[in-house]
Amino acid sequence: MREKKSIRIKGANANNLKNVDVHIPYHQLVVVTGVSGSGKSSLTMDTLYAEGQRRYVESLSSYARQFLMRMKKPEVDQISGLCPAIAIEQRVGNKNARSTVGTLTEVYDYLRVLFARVGHTFSPISGQEVKKQSVTDVIDFLHQLENGQKVLLLAPVLLQGRSLEQSLDLLLQKGYTRLQWEGKTRKIQELLEAELPKTEAVPYLLIDRFVINKDDAENNKRIADSVDSAFQEGLGRCFIDCLDGQLHSFSTRFELDGQSFEEPSPQLFNFNSSLGACPACEGYGKALGIDEEKVIPNKQKSIFEDAVACWRGDKASRWLKKLLKVADKFDFPVHRPYRELNAQQLKDLWEGNKHFAGINGFFEDLESHSYKIQNRVMLARYRGKTVCPACNGTRLRPEALYIKINGYHIGELVQMPIDQLVKVLDALELSPQEAEIADRLLEEIKSRLNIMLEVGLSYLSLDRLSASLSGGEIQRIHLTRTLGSNLTSSLYVLDEPSIGLHPRDTDRLIKVLRKLRDLGNTVVVVEHEEDIIAQADYLIDVGPFAGVHGGEIVFAGPYPEIHSTAADSLTAKYMSGRMSIPLPDNRRKPHSFIRLEGAAEHNLKNIDVNFPLHSFSVVTGVSGSGKTTLVKGILYPALLRALGEDSKKKPGAFKALTGDYEQIGQIEMVNQSPIGRSSRSNPVTYVKAYDAIRKLFAKQHTAKMQNFKPKHFSFNVEAGRCESCKGEGETVVSMQFLADVRLICEDCNGQRFQKEVLAVKYNDKSIYDVLEMTVEEALLFFEDQKDIVRKLQPLADVGLGYIRLGQSSSTLSGGEAQRVKLAAFLGKDEGRTPHILFIFDEPTTGLHFHDIKKLLDAFNALVEAGHSVIVIEHNMEVIKSADYIIDLGLEGGKNGGQLLFQGSPEEMLKIKGSYTADFLRTKLKEVMKS
Repeated sequence: MREKKSIRIKGANANNLKNVDVHIPYHQLVVVTGVSGSGKSSLTMDTLYAEGQRRYVESLSSYARQFLMRMKKPEVDQISGLCPAIAIEQRVGNKNARSTVGTLTEVYDYLRVLFARVGHTFSPISGQEVKKQSVTDVIDFLHQLENGQKVLLLAPVLLQGRSLEQSLDLLLQKGYTRLQWEGKTRKIQELLEAELPKTEAVPYLLIDRFVINKDDAENNKRIADSVDSAFQEGLGRCFIDCLDGQLHSFSTRFELDGQSFEEPSPQLFNFNSSLGACPACEGYGKALGIDEEKVIPNKQKSIFEDAVACWRGDKASRWLKKLLKVADKFDFPVHRPYRELNAQQLKDLWEGNKHFAGINGFFEDLESHSYKIQNRVMLARYRGKTVCPACNGTRLRPEALYIKINGYHIGELVQMPIDQLVKVLDALELSPQEAEIADRLLEEIKSRLNIMLEVGLSYLSLDRLSASLSGGEIQRIHLTRTLGSNLTSSLYVLDEPSIGLHPRDTDRLIKVLRKLRDLGNTVVVVEHEEDIIAQADYLIDVGPFAGVHGGEIVFAGPYPEIHSTAADSLTAKYMSGRMSIPLPDNRRKPHSFIRLEGAAEHNLKNIDVNFPLHSFSVVTGVSGSGKTTLVKGILYPALLRALGEDSKKKPGAFKALTGDYEQIGQIEMVNQSPIGRSSRSNPVTYVKAYDAIRKLFAKQHTAKMQNFKPKHFSFNVEAGRCESCKGEGETVVSMQFLADVRLICEDCNGQRFQKEVLAVKYNDKSIYDVLEMTVEEALLFFEDQKDIVRKLQPLADVGLGYIRLGQSSSTLSGGEAQRVKLAAFLGKDEGRTPHILFIFDEPTTGLHFHDIKKLLDAFNALVEAGHSVIVIEHNMEVIKSADYIIDLGLEGGKNGGQLLFQGSPEEMLKIKGSYTADFLRTKLKEVMKS
C-alpha cells in the first residue's frame, strides 16, 4: 500500500489563477481539465513545472546559479512535496534535417550498438562473410588435411619503402633462408649474390615446411608458432601451399576479395558522424540530382502515355521511340502505369540494359553536350532534391550497409513501418553467444517500439524526419522515450497527448499513461478527451470559465465525485450528458463538388474522392490512414495549381482534378503552424487591430505634445521600443550546455517600450497595459471604438476571449494559432471577400467541449457567408456535426489509404468495417438520449 502523499500548491497566482490552493496526489494519473483559457497551463506549466525547473537550476553549478535570482519565480506562495519534473509539451517537430523518429526515441542508438556487436559483414563482390582469421583458423584448416600431407607455410614479402634487395637482406638477418618464387624454392643468399629475376610475380617468404601429423602434439605446437610468425612477417597475411598449385589465403585483417572492410562499430552507423555519414549527401539522405517527381509527374500514366516528361519534345521523343521499339526484347510493359512497375522494370527504365540506355543515359547524354544552352536548361528543369543515389536514402556510407543481421542491413530496418519492424526483430535467429550479447539491446529496442504501437504510431518508420511529424505525434514520440528511460519517483506533465489520435487508439494511450504511473511516477495530464478524463485517478477541473472568469479550482478529487461535488461545472455537465453539442437542425445537401480522381500518393490506394462546396466537410480516419496526404499533400496544391496560384509544393500522385473547383476564388490552409515567425508576432497584430489601437494612442494629448506618431507605439520600431531588449521585454542568457535562460529586461522591466511612450495613457491605460489585456477585457475597454471592437470580436467568437492581445505567438498552442487565423478571416469585410475554401488541420486541439461548440458556430458562419470548409479531424463532436464525412482507413500505414465512406453522418451509420462509424454510432445514440 503506497503512502498517501501529495504535491501541495498554495497561493498560485500565475496569469489568471486566483490564489489557488490544490493538492496533487503522488503516484496517480491526474487529469487537469477545464475550458480553454481557464488556467490549466498556468497551473501545470507556469507554476508546477516552472518551479521544478527552477529548483533543478538551483542544484547546478555556480555559473548556472548566478542567473537564478533573475529567473522569473512562479507566482506561488509555496509548493511542497515537489519531485523532479519533466514536461512533455505539445510542440511542432524539430526542424533539424538530421533528426528522425529513430534518433528522438533513441531506438536508432540501440540499433547501432546491436549491429556493431552482432552484425556480420558480407563482401559485395562474392557475397561471402568477411571474417578476421587467427592462428586457430589456420590450424583448423590444416587439421582438415590428411596425415602425411606436405605443406609449405608462406608469408608475402613486403617491401615497405625498401628495395627488394634491402628487404631480402633484412629477412636473411632475421634468420630466414628461403623464398617461394614463381613456383620454385630459392635460397635468399643465392638470390642476393646473383642478379634478381626480372618478373612481376610476387615472392613469398618460406616460413616453415612440415608434414601433417594430427597426433603429434610437439609438431602441432611448432606449426602454431610458425603460423604466428607468418602473420607477423606478412603484416596479418599468410598462405598455405599444399603443393597442388593452389594457395590458400588467411588474414588477420578484416578483408576479403582483395577489399578491406571497416570493422563494425556504433560510429560506423552514425549518419551524424563523418565516420558513418554517406560522403555524397553528408548524412542527409538527399542530394541534388535528377528528381523522379519531375521526370515522372504523373505516376498513373504508362510509358506509352508519355509518363516520362523529359521525352515529350521533338528531339527527345526518339528516346521513347527507341524504348517502344525494343521493349519486347526484355519484356518491358509499356502500357502498364508507372506506379505499378516492379523493381526490375524500374531499374531497366532508369539504368537501362544492353538494349536500351535508360532515363539516366538520356541525362548523361545531355551532360556530355552541356555546352549547348538548351541542354543546360533541360538539366536544370529536372534537377531537384532527390533520394541520394549513393546511399539510396539510408544516409550511411556503403561500408555500413555491408553489415547485416539475418540478411537485413540497418538501412532496411529503419525504413520499415514500426509494426513490420517489430515482427522482423521478433523473428531474429541468433547464435547462443549472439543472443546473450543482444538480449539487453533487443529488450530496450522492443520496449520502445511496443510503446509506439500502443500510442498509435505503428505506421511511422524510424527514418521519418521529425520535422514532418504533427504536434501530437511529436508528443507521443517524447512519451515513448520517457517510458523507455524507466525513470521513477518523478513528476511528468503532459500537454494533451491525445492530439491527432483517433478515438480507436485512446484506450491504448490510457494504458501507456497508467504504465508510466505504475513505474512509481506522478502523471499530470492536461486533457479534454472525455475517455481520458473518465479514466483519471484524480481530476482537477479549472474554471468555471476562461480568462478573468476562470482561474479557480472548480473541483479536485476522484473523478466519480465531480458529479455530486461540482455538478454545476461545465466539465461535469458535458461528461454527464446534461449538456451536449446538439446535432445541426438541418444538414446541408451539397450540390456541387470538387472531384479528385486516382489519388495514389504514399499509402493512398488510387481513390476517387468528392469534396463538396458550400458545406462543412470532415475528413477523418485513424492516424496514418492518409488524411493529411489526401488533403494537404494532393488536394490543396492541386487546387492552387488549377486556379493559377503559385504553389511551392508539388501535388502528390493523382489522375485528375475535376468538378466545380472554378467556383472557388481563394484557398486558405489554416494549419497549426505559428501565426508569426518571431516572438514579436501576436494576436492583435494578426487580426489587424493593433494599427487602430496605435492610431488611437497617437491621438492622445500627451502623444501630440511629444510629437509621437503611431509608429512610436510599436515595439518593432526604434522610435518607441526599449533599445536594451529591442522591444522583446526580455534578454537571453546562453547557458552553454543547458537551454538558454530568458530574463526580464532590467531597463523596461519587461514592458518593451521607452518610458516616454508608456507615459501616454488612454482611459488611464498605457500601451503596455492594453497589450496585457485579454480580448474580453479589451472589448469592454474599447467598447466606444467600433473599428477596434469589430476586429477583436472574432477572437472572442472563436473562443479566444481569454488570450492577451500582446501574447507572443510562440506561446500559443497549435489549436489556438489556428483559431487566431480563423478569427482574422471572420473579421474581414465579407462584401469584398470571394468564395474561399478553408482547410483546417485538427482545429479542436486544446478545446474543451464548450469551446468546440463555439468553433462549430464559427465554421457554420463561414459556410453561411458563402464559403466552403474542409476539416481534418478525429473529434467525434465535430464529425457528428458535419454536413459531409470522408472516412479513410481501415488502418494506418500500408493497411490504410482506402476510401471507406463519403456522405452524410446518417448514411455513415449504415456501413460496417469503419472505426469512425462505430464511434459515431455510439455518439449519436448518446445525443438522442440526452
